[in-house]
Amino acid sequence: MELTAAEPRRKHLIQLYLDGEPGPKIDTEVFLLSRLKPGDELGEEELRALVEESDARRAREKALYLLEHRSHSKRELTEKVARTAASREAAQAAADRLEELGLLNDRAFAESYARELIQRKRYGLRRVRQELARKGIPRDMAEEVLAPYGEEDSAGENIRLVLSKRYALWREDEKVRRRAVAALQRLGYSYEQVREVMGGLDTE
Repeated sequence: MELTAAEPRRKHLIQLYLDGEPGPKIDTEVFLLSRLKPGDELGEEELRALVEESDARRAREKALYLLEHRSHSKRELTEKVARTAASREAAQAAADRLEELGLLNDRAFAESYARELIQRKRYGLRRVRQELARKGIPRDMAEEVLAPYGEEDSAGENIRLVLSKRYALWREDEKVRRRAVAALQRLGYSYEQVREVMGGLDTE
């Protein structure tokens, strides 16, 4: 087939026209490196290789861009790249390569993310387990990461902090008390944990 035209498009892409018909869009850098020009003949294998290299490059660049802004789990990164920039296969290959280079580390991500959820957002461990699972962290890894946080110790401290900062009138106002209980359960604390802390505070 003949490359009849190559036109710039948004997002650093080149639209190829093959035998006068629109063909695939190729990453601009990959196209320039190929040294192809209108009038050149292009075989099926050559075109496939060009598309695959373009896909791989865009996956790598998108993955690195995302990691520059914040850390990700491997599954989260793969899904974002596949959804916005490249094929699933290219996204997976990019994530695998970044993991090999040490730029993507599920254990380090899980430790950092769990710490943020517990210490900054005041989540209970049940909710933290759910959030880690959503990011693709294996259950056994999640349990290892959460082991240093005592279930009852962190729960009691965080419940008291949430009550004092967000629901200061929970003792005097029954509606505030009910809202506080519901909010704490959404944060991942059991009704028993909340009731125990509230009961202890009531007697102080």
